[in-house]
Amino acid sequence: MRRRGRQPVDLRVAVGDVELANPVLCASGTAGYGAELGGVIDLAAPGAVIVKSLSAEPWPGNPAPRLHAVPAGMINSVGLQGPGVAAWATEHLPALQATGARVVASVWGRTVEEYQRAAELLAPHRSAVAALEVNLSCPNLEAGDHLFARSPAASAAVVAAAAAAQLPLWAKLSLSAPDVVAVAASVREAGAAAVTLVNTVPGMVIDVAERRPVLGAGGGGVSGPAIRPLAVRAIWDCHAALGDLPILGVGGVARGVDAVEMLMAGACAVQVGTATFASRRAPERVRAELEAWCRRRGVTSVRDLTGAAHRQASGGPPP
Repeated sequence: MRRRGRQPVDLRVAVGDVELANPVLCASGTAGYGAELGGVIDLAAPGAVIVKSLSAEPWPGNPAPRLHAVPAGMINSVGLQGPGVAAWATEHLPALQATGARVVASVWGRTVEEYQRAAELLAPHRSAVAALEVNLSCPNLEAGDHLFARSPAASAAVVAAAAAAQLPLWAKLSLSAPDVVAVAASVREAGAAAVTLVNTVPGMVIDVAERRPVLGAGGGGVSGPAIRPLAVRAIWDCHAALGDLPILGVGGVARGVDAVEMLMAGACAVQVGTATFASRRAPERVRAELEAWCRRRGVTSVRDLTGAAHRQASGGPPP
């Protein structure tokens, strides 16, 4: 007989119709545009690699400094610098595809039309891309610089426009929304196959010696373990209200047990982001620790963990 700790673990998961070999993904904005991490990790090993968000045209991003360490994480204001979709597809996608990585693209825009244009430029390359993550945490110039993610209607309009890519759509939401569950319901109605919870949380750090913000753009987005409880709560609330909507959890996943927590809250997969700045091998470590956790507890399929805390809270059996 096979000992309990030696039982194989089925790590395969599905995000809607997108099948993944395992539930640990590289988060957008932290793994580059292509195969930058290829010399450090096997890019075919994560469930997918989500590339840095791209706009329809090249974009220079924000002034330096762009990154600053904070307790239990970091704050950044990179400003979505990028080469544009067309240049990315020509100069970066082939090398990333050659690594065997499951590629997920990401797009952003300042108007609904800009999102649609980025999606249209991506459409000819859809055979090389598994899904499209739609970054909704961008200033909406049509609404006076309020984030798209703050409005269910604006978020839905963007997702509908991004359908031009002819790919499964994952809507990346923000805690800046007054009601993230309402936004999640709205994007699902507009055609999103899944939601990503959550993007960075707005913040600021002041250099008290210089009497000015440390980042060149002033404020920025806080990420890392400091925001994990906020992400877990958003995942919990959305799963409780919209149980059939696939959720990708992101925000402070640095260990296998962090992934377990997000899965139990209702996620079907997780993304590792800020942890890769401390260790480029963080996605590999999280996956290995998640598998080891499951083996120690006799969990034979990682899919059984999704929503497990909800079932336990309602009196159901533990996973």
